Amino acid sequence: MVMVDERRDTAEVLHGTDPFADGTITEPVVRVCEPTRPAIVLGSRQTDELLDLARVADAGLEVVRRRSGGGAVLLRPEAIVWIDLVVPHGTAPDDVRGSMIWAGERWREALVARGAERHRLDVHDGGMECTPWSGLVCFAGLGPGEITVEGRKLVGLSQRRTRHGVRIQGQVHRRSILGEMPALFSVDTPSVPIAEVATLADANLADTALADVTAHELAVSLAESIAGPAGARTTPV
Repeated sequence: MVMVDERRDTAEVLHGTDPFADGTITEPVVRVCEPTRPAIVLGSRQTDELLDLARVADAGLEVVRRRSGGGAVLLRPEAIVWIDLVVPHGTAPDDVRGSMIWAGERWREALVARGAERHRLDVHDGGMECTPWSGLVCFAGLGPGEITVEGRKLVGLSQRRTRHGVRIQGQVHRRSILGEMPALFSVDTPSVPIAEVATLADANLADTALADVTAHELAVSLAESIAGPAGARTTPV
């Protein structure tokens, strides 16, 4: 059985809560995360010194740090879908790369189930592909398991592992918001304009004919891709 549930809170709370902490998760959970306020989320190795905090405040953004690695992520609630796969050990492959590819395959199945064309979606099964921007911006690189549509990054993934299981966070955009990000940094940014980095020509759900799909619908399809149609169960919100 795979549970589908939803959490609505600040990005700080959503990122900071350990889903395994209370010991109640013994089966996979597909969790829709709905941030209540916009935020810029830094990777675990990034610091506030990267940011122009005045511009961040002017943009109406909170600054949050997640426990998983990678570059910064922009969260605008109306522009993103954020879904976590919270799985006990033994559900996905035990190694980091294998579990990310497993998650990407689940995402592709879910997108196809909602009407996307399979032949347009690729799950990246190689190593990390870096660009001049990928040290700063998550969507500037391409890692194992992440999905592209005709070469443009659609689904970004990050992972946090504990002794109880693994939390694989996934984000897909409803509209492009990456163009906002260069102005938010205080450090020297790459000379290559962000729009010219291939993986930053990001795709969004409209590019897969899924402009109207809801986060809940995607979550149900993700659960079914893990457990089969009879194995997904939704909890009351």
